[in-house]
Amino acid sequence: MRKFNSKTITDICMIALGCAIYGLSLDIVSVPNRLADGGISGICLILRHFWNIDMGFSSLVLNIPLIILGYRFMGKHLLSYTIWGTICLSFFLWLWRLFPIISLNLDHDLFLAALLAGSLSGLGLGLVFRYNGTSGGTDILARIAQIKYGVPSGKVLFAFDALVLVASLTYLDITHMMYTLFDSFILSRVMDAVQQGAYSARGLLIISDKYKEIGQMIDLKLSRGFTYLEAKGGYKEENRPVIYVVVEPREVPAIKDLIKQEDPHAFVSIIEVHEALGEGFTYKQKQRHLFIRK
Repeated sequence: MRKFNSKTITDICMIALGCAIYGLSLDIVSVPNRLADGGISGICLILRHFWNIDMGFSSLVLNIPLIILGYRFMGKHLLSYTIWGTICLSFFLWLWRLFPIISLNLDHDLFLAALLAGSLSGLGLGLVFRYNGTSGGTDILARIAQIKYGVPSGKVLFAFDALVLVASLTYLDITHMMYTLFDSFILSRVMDAVQQGAYSARGLLIISDKYKEIGQMIDLKLSRGFTYLEAKGGYKEENRPVIYVVVEPREVPAIKDLIKQEDPHAFVSIIEVHEALGEGFTYKQKQRHLFIRK
């Protein structure tokens, strides 16, 4: 059995906190302002509207088959976190409905309501996913897609949400539906940002015959470390080094100018970097006091 340690306790607490924020968003923002939701939560809202079924109960019942499906792909550890997240969400949906701490009726400003609902829901779900859990429902399907295919969970959730939102047109008018779509878009963006962190950088792959000169100028003018990767050309099959360097987004124009000065024909590929880990990497620039010719 997996022993409880500080990381496990932190995961459990943060998953519970994320579910609390998500449940609060549904109960104090989405429901009072007649905003729908996607996935299982959206289905629960439909059941609540037509048959007044408690959202906490319906959420728990609908999650059972999805939890069984998740067992095949997620393993016992992730599944235990999923069960915990499902129970937490059902509990907080029941709690906030029983003891509403505040009710934000923003019918006069649905844009603000959608923005608030999307931000709170994205924050809550982002915390849940960041700490290796899900809140059940289509989150399980999004986690499976992320694990098996590497698809960002926010995009998967947005696709599933769209299907449920179409069904929500049975009780919502088109105005509330469009604001709900905006809510779902904000949710997906905030969720991915929270899950991946505020880290933002750019990785550059540089192929040039003047790799030594470019590497030297990257070190001197930008004070950035870099790595030579061994590669082979596809046409001539000649071995040649490829420079890999990670920089801040604002430094991209400077490094492009630097490369162009040394080799106008260099091939450069720029990719988005969400996180960089490992010994020897620092996102802070080295402090140097060198005279560099211009």
